Amino acid sequence: MNVHNPVFTIGALSKASGVTAPTIRFYEEIGLIPKARRSAAGQRYYDEPDLSRLTFIKQCRDFGFSIEQVRVLLDLSISRDRDCIETRDIAQAHLDEVRNKLVELRSLETQLTMFVRQCTDACAGGPGSECVIFKDMANSQPGSCCGGL
Repeated sequence: MNVHNPVFTIGALSKASGVTAPTIRFYEEIGLIPKARRSAAGQRYYDEPDLSRLTFIKQCRDFGFSIEQVRVLLDLSISRDRDCIETRDIAQAHLDEVRNKLVELRSLETQLTMFVRQCTDACAGGPGSECVIFKDMANSQPGSCCGGL
């Protein structure tokens, strides 16, 4: 029985993967996905392995992995010679980055909560130019809030 692999245009691949056509072209340009085959008329077309690879890349990007991390993860995903510890180490390093960002975001949340509370208590309803938020921000040390966010 001849099993026909679906052929996707860039638009159909975009719809199936949730990745925009310009991003697909960019991933081709930087070598994350192979260059598309072309029809006689020059239209790009892709098949199921391209969709799987693109879906994997999208998942990695949705998790916040950098392009270079995605490149390494792609290589690891097809390697029989490399240890999966490499994959774990990349994920762990990224998890550490995410946790550091969460600390910074919690600090930002605390500072913004104070600004809003002080405005509500001190000047809400008065002239905008007199808002304590502006004064507090002007008197803050550069980079003192949220690790420099």
